[in-house]
Amino acid sequence: MNLANSNAQGTRPRVVGQMSDLIQEFPGQFMNEWQTWYQEKHPVAIDNATTRIWNMVQEFQKVINTIDEKMVRDWVEELILVKTFSGLKFQEAILKKIAEQENTTYQLADPSDESKGIDGYIGDIPVSIKPISYKSKILSENISVCMVYYDKKKTRISVEYNLD
Repeated sequence: MNLANSNAQGTRPRVVGQMSDLIQEFPGQFMNEWQTWYQEKHPVAIDNATTRIWNMVQEFQKVINTIDEKMVRDWVEELILVKTFSGLKFQEAILKKIAEQENTTYQLADPSDESKGIDGYIGDIPVSIKPISYKSKILSENISVCMVYYDKKKTRISVEYNLD
């Protein structure tokens, strides 16, 4: 369900409302009060979310049998041989450029840092480097270090960060 919902964006604020705001507006104390209050405030939201997610589940059902071992192998090769190489090279280039701009050193993360979401260091500041699209994703991952976002353009990489 989570995968279908993620792809369908069935529970995004534009479909079901901004939950963090709604729960603050909610005047009651109990779950049954919340259920009634929410459904009065957003009477078609659950139906709309269900429809979006169900449509995506049906799309999954249509295409799942077209996936074969060769397709999986091609995907794994692309991930390991192309995307990993490109991503790690981008990370190092970004670290190097920021370090130059900040007049300091850089260092790639070691495996124990990587398990904490750290991709490297600018001076002694741990940073996580993500594509700009990461900002719009709703992920359970919580990274509590300085975020560096990059956007790969045709002829350059655009980078945004704040080390403060």
